[in-house]
Amino acid sequence: MLLKYRIAELITESVKDAQLKEVLPQGPIPEVVVERPQNPEHGDFATSLPLRLARSARMSPMAIAESLVHLIAAEDPLEHVWVASPGFINFSINPLWLQQQVENIIGEGGHYASQDIGKGKRVQVEFVSVNPTGPIHVGHARGAVLGSALANVLEASGFEVSREYYINDAGSQIDAFARTLYVRYLQALGREAEVSSDGYLGAYMEELALEVVKEEGERFLELSEPQAVERLREIGLRKMIQAIRDDLDRIQVIFDVWFSEQELFDSGDYDAVMANLGKGAYLVQREGATWFSSTSLGEDKDNVLVRSSGAPTYFASDVAYHYNKFVKRSYDWVIDIWGADHQGHVSRMKAVLSALGVDPTRLTIILSQLVTLKRGKEVIRVSKRTGELITLKELQEEVGADACRFFFLSRSPDSQMDFDMELAKKTSDDNPVYYVQYAHARIAGILRLAKERGLDFTKGDTSLLTHKAELALIRNLLLLPEVIEGVSETLEPHHLPRYTTELASDFHWFYQQCRVISGNAEDEQVTLARLKLVEASRVVLARCLTLMDMSAPDRM
Repeated sequence: MLLKYRIAELITESVKDAQLKEVLPQGPIPEVVVERPQNPEHGDFATSLPLRLARSARMSPMAIAESLVHLIAAEDPLEHVWVASPGFINFSINPLWLQQQVENIIGEGGHYASQDIGKGKRVQVEFVSVNPTGPIHVGHARGAVLGSALANVLEASGFEVSREYYINDAGSQIDAFARTLYVRYLQALGREAEVSSDGYLGAYMEELALEVVKEEGERFLELSEPQAVERLREIGLRKMIQAIRDDLDRIQVIFDVWFSEQELFDSGDYDAVMANLGKGAYLVQREGATWFSSTSLGEDKDNVLVRSSGAPTYFASDVAYHYNKFVKRSYDWVIDIWGADHQGHVSRMKAVLSALGVDPTRLTIILSQLVTLKRGKEVIRVSKRTGELITLKELQEEVGADACRFFFLSRSPDSQMDFDMELAKKTSDDNPVYYVQYAHARIAGILRLAKERGLDFTKGDTSLLTHKAELALIRNLLLLPEVIEGVSETLEPHHLPRYTTELASDFHWFYQQCRVISGNAEDEQVTLARLKLVEASRVVLARCLTLMDMSAPDRM
């Protein structure tokens, strides 16, 4: 149990005791919220409960706080409990307990801060899911990093997580892709052909066609056009999906499942979900098309599932896909990470889940906002090489995978962000990626030097860690479990790079204030204690970088 929850229990017990002793009037007790004050002078923890009780108790907040402080049981690791205006109760932790936590952090190692919040609950995180009709662009990359980091944190919180990419390999867009590839294939062989208005005009299609010609030669010329298009569809999709995999691998985004949209039709899931909606009287025939009666569930308008041509809409496939997730594969919780342009799709997806008998609260949809690439103040809109949108591969090659991940994670997904490519490449403290990784490299350097000098920090006595900078660093090391808990509850991974930057700052300050390896034999015991704190810092910083799928360099 996190310490803040034990403090909350003590506060609740004190309120019940005060009511029993008629110091406070009887009444319901609001949820006790324990927070960490911004100002260190206000202690390690604080609660504003007296302010919230004042109206119902008809007492001043200060009087309530004073009465509760006298009833809060003093137990380890609390050192001091006091009242602060206008009605806060503050708590400070015994420094000896803080010092002892250094040993605990080292003992837990790479599992430090892992929790059992999820209790094995099965969660699917579906993200990226870009149509395999072109390469991954920068706009898709933000959702990729967000999803992979979120999945890592949920695993650390005790959830059973599956990372999934939904391959849109059925429908009109794939048909257009296949026809385009056929035209580019003909052109590559010197034949006259023209890309249709709904085709894909990117230079990558020409490159793909040349690749096919190199591998397959002219053999598709011997087939009828429909046969050739079908074969090129298979080859083109396979190559595009592999290219997407490769680009995502470059930034450490790995999926457990690559799910094919076509499988929904081949397995009968699409037919099953349509039959299910029909039985529930949620299907309406109108203008030759089949509509989902969204208005019967409170939506503003109905939505087309099957066009008058008989072709299912994107929405219909998505309904079948979520039927597969919840009903067939029985996930307890599904998290979809979509682009901002899908905002209008959210409410109708929740509505159709209700129609299928699935609690819509089991689906969480995160919308990832747009990214603006910059070099300093200059906005970059297109690739210099192709004149098209900048791909993830191009961005990764210029700034590196770690910078991609850290920068994309650094802002809340619901806010638009600027990605400064010049800043991402700087080797100075101005660049947060460099600043954080340099802290880890500095730690590794200290530990190497200690090993060279034969210093065994396992013998260090942590009770010697009394300097202000040492205690501040320990306090920050102990925040990671709360950060992981917060991210798993709010689904806001941007708190992780923010915490990591603050931790690096505290370590750099400790390094400046406290000489770790002293040449004086009389200071050896302090050296060993500080080396133990350095090792605990390495454990926590490496844990943060691992959760963000970033490297933890030993040298820079």
